[in-house]
Amino acid sequence: MIGVLYISVGFPVLQVQAEEEAQVDNLQLYAQSAVLMDGESGRILFEKDGGEERPMASTTKIMTCILALETGNLNDIVTVSKEAARQPEVHLGMKEGDQFYMEDLLYSIMLESHNDSAWAVAEHISGTVDEFTSLMDQKAKKLGCNHTNFVTPNGLDGKDEDGIHHTTAKDLARIMRYCIMESPQKEAFLRITQTKTKTFQDTTGKKQFTCSNHNAFLDMMEGALTGKTGFTGEAGYCYAGAVRQGDKTLIVTLLACGWPNNKYYKWDDMKKLVQYGLDQYEYRQYWEEALQNGEIRLLEAGKEKEVKDSTPQEGNLYNDGTVNAFLNISTTDRQKRILMKKTETIEIQIQEQDTIQAPVEKKQKLGEVTLLLNGEVLEQKNIISGDQISRKDLLWTYRQIWKTYAL
Repeated sequence: MIGVLYISVGFPVLQVQAEEEAQVDNLQLYAQSAVLMDGESGRILFEKDGGEERPMASTTKIMTCILALETGNLNDIVTVSKEAARQPEVHLGMKEGDQFYMEDLLYSIMLESHNDSAWAVAEHISGTVDEFTSLMDQKAKKLGCNHTNFVTPNGLDGKDEDGIHHTTAKDLARIMRYCIMESPQKEAFLRITQTKTKTFQDTTGKKQFTCSNHNAFLDMMEGALTGKTGFTGEAGYCYAGAVRQGDKTLIVTLLACGWPNNKYYKWDDMKKLVQYGLDQYEYRQYWEEALQNGEIRLLEAGKEKEVKDSTPQEGNLYNDGTVNAFLNISTTDRQKRILMKKTETIEIQIQEQDTIQAPVEKKQKLGEVTLLLNGEVLEQKNIISGDQISRKDLLWTYRQIWKTYAL
């Protein structure tokens, strides 16, 4: 039999606090889909239809850029094809046969959202756009983005056998988090997307181009880290961005955030969601909070558990006795943290064997402790035996004789 104990630890929630929190959580946003994510953990702090599949316009280029950084060479020479040159505005204005260094085209893609540059890079990396969008889909799946379908590398509306070009606010946040927190090319991604102005030439030096960063949010809020705008007739205005203030990194994604003439709606939503994250959330060390509970402290110190022989019908081949059940909470565990509301609580689920039968090996699993936050598993740890109860053998017999007759 396994016994299960549920406990909540954290700070008490006053009724007034709960009412105020409910009012704050009812954020009025323009975007039809929105997500606020903790960059450190990937935890969703707020969402509005975050799982709804929608076209994402040029926020697509976030994936195009990171794939080019990870799989290409910045010094590669990219030759412009006829199909790349015919991509519609917004475009750099390249001509078939023009050649550029790939790094320069990444600035073109991320600063001014040039569709021809994205197409040219995609063809250079994979040979064809279809092969590149397949690579984009594969990368998305690896990041846990199961509701994303890339049809074009520049975000223009399109359709294939898997449906329209689309993502969700959640998936887009996962992609942005990867780019700035986990990718081996995260520093290069941030360097490119934070650049205010970039001037470059084609490889002949005869044509010169200047790209200015169209991400106005970089100058709107302290700690603005990165971002990418987007718009198509199907997608509406879209945005994916991040802010870092103190030890918090907050990621916001917005889809279908208005249509002309409402291009500034996204900035209002962005500021509102970031401020919500800054005001309402704080980092808390969840194992330290769990140790406020007496049962967890007892398990950390070692809790004595009775052990019964599992072979009485064979003449008791094992000793009855006790073992210490331990929960190993290391110094590193105590420092683990997650961004939580001040009023949120950690739920502790303790599962222990009601009856422990010999034999028992040292470090044998005797149960487990699960920490949950809003019903989702935060972390699990095994309760293990600190002792061993083994079979009665010749050595055990000699020890018993010695104990009996040596006195």
